[in-house]
Amino acid sequence: MELNALAFDHAPVGLCILENRIIQRVNLRFGEMFATPAEACANRSIADFYASDEDFQKLGEKVYSTLGGTGRYSDERVMQRRDGTLFWCRVRGQSTSPDHPFQKSVWSFADLSEDRPVVELTQREREVAILTCRGMTSKEIGLELELSYRTVEEYRARLLRKFGARKLAELVAKLSGMPL
Repeated sequence: MELNALAFDHAPVGLCILENRIIQRVNLRFGEMFATPAEACANRSIADFYASDEDFQKLGEKVYSTLGGTGRYSDERVMQRRDGTLFWCRVRGQSTSPDHPFQKSVWSFADLSEDRPVVELTQREREVAILTCRGMTSKEIGLELELSYRTVEEYRARLLRKFGARKLAELVAKLSGMPL
């Protein structure tokens, strides 16, 4: 087996090559992570692995603008396995041409399930949780999501209850998968 193919196929993280958000090739770990045989992933939209169509659309816009600027993108998000179960995933991508960000790109996926269990969240709760983990204040999150400060505080209170956290620092630790 050629060394490059060996490294790609047996990498310890999921790897995926996309052209215009359509999967061209994945490695074995990607298939294991998403409970889909690697060979069955080719020519499928990456949308099939997102938690929702709304996530695919919203994240797509954000990814496109970031890739267009730097050529690189990374985040942590909830993804979906073939059986419908959700899991936290660290996603990193590199466009081969920032002028056409989605034309061809290479992505890595790391399963964070062991450190961060999925709690049923609404789309808006997920957005608030992600921005909270990025260290944004309620006011900053409100501006980003076009919500009032008070509404963001209500979402944070719900997150505290759902995760059994007493204060914001504990919530962020639980969301980040850090030991408490």
